[in-house]
Amino acid sequence: MGLRAYIIKRSIYSFILILFVLILNFVIFELMPGNPMAMFANPSRLKTAEQAQEMLRVWGLDRPLPERIAKYIVNMLTGQFGISYISGNYISAEIMERIGNTLLLVGTAEAFSVLFGVILGVMAAYKRGSIFDSGSVLLSITTYSLPTFWMGMILLLAFGFRLHWFPTGGTSSYILTPAPNMFVYAVDRLWYLFLPASVLTLFMYGNYLLLTRATMLETLTEDYIVTAKAKGVKGRTLLFKHALKNASLPIITSAAIGFGFVLSGAIITEQVFNYPGLGMWTWKAIDFVDYPVLHTIFYLVGVCVILANFIADLIYGVIDPRIKYG
Repeated sequence: MGLRAYIIKRSIYSFILILFVLILNFVIFELMPGNPMAMFANPSRLKTAEQAQEMLRVWGLDRPLPERIAKYIVNMLTGQFGISYISGNYISAEIMERIGNTLLLVGTAEAFSVLFGVILGVMAAYKRGSIFDSGSVLLSITTYSLPTFWMGMILLLAFGFRLHWFPTGGTSSYILTPAPNMFVYAVDRLWYLFLPASVLTLFMYGNYLLLTRATMLETLTEDYIVTAKAKGVKGRTLLFKHALKNASLPIITSAAIGFGFVLSGAIITEQVFNYPGLGMWTWKAIDFVDYPVLHTIFYLVGVCVILANFIADLIYGVIDPRIKYG
């Protein structure tokens, strides 16, 4: 099977999987205890029972279950995510207001986590048993084990409230007033981004370090690596061009899944730093039982993870020519 046939086959499988995610997403919320419209369509809160019935009609909750799920699937596939129970605004518009902040925060943290984790993991494997190896592994396990809210509060206390080096919340100083120029605005965004991105990077990089170290330790014992050493291949070339390339498949899978969850935001970190992204929005939707918003977030995260795995499978063939699409 060629690459084109493989892409078509995987696209069909991915679409079927997305439909399964949609149905599962709908069923989970239907089976959850409680009624999300109780606080809105409760006759005791409204003047008349007719008003309560009108609320149910507006949200489509008075329709038969098959009709509701069919409309739900069509709306999700066409990007018509509906209206938030809480704000009354279109969900697509609210996503556009927050998605940039989340992509900047989580995407930056994920990229630096992969970069630092892979480089330190390679060096730790190369210097196996050394103080650097033991120290880097211990530090990565420590930061990976610490709660993100605790690390966030420590950084806020030290660098926000005590030293006043960084702001304690928000995304920019230029919310109400325009910035003098794009450079000033970019520096200001990075200034606000530094602390929350640092927390996420410290929390996530350990996973890539340990994974890279484990795969590299196995690869460095292969015969072709020993032969390359005997031929006098330099250490940096040996590690990053030969060993890492063949040890990178599990790392690609882990990174793809990590980037796939970017749209889920960083719920705890965004709460600690009062960062208006999709994570904080999801928390508020959970708190106020805003099902349309939760439907949308879970669906988008599922689609991103499926697409990320699809892309990772294609990258496998580029990294390792031994992999054939069949």
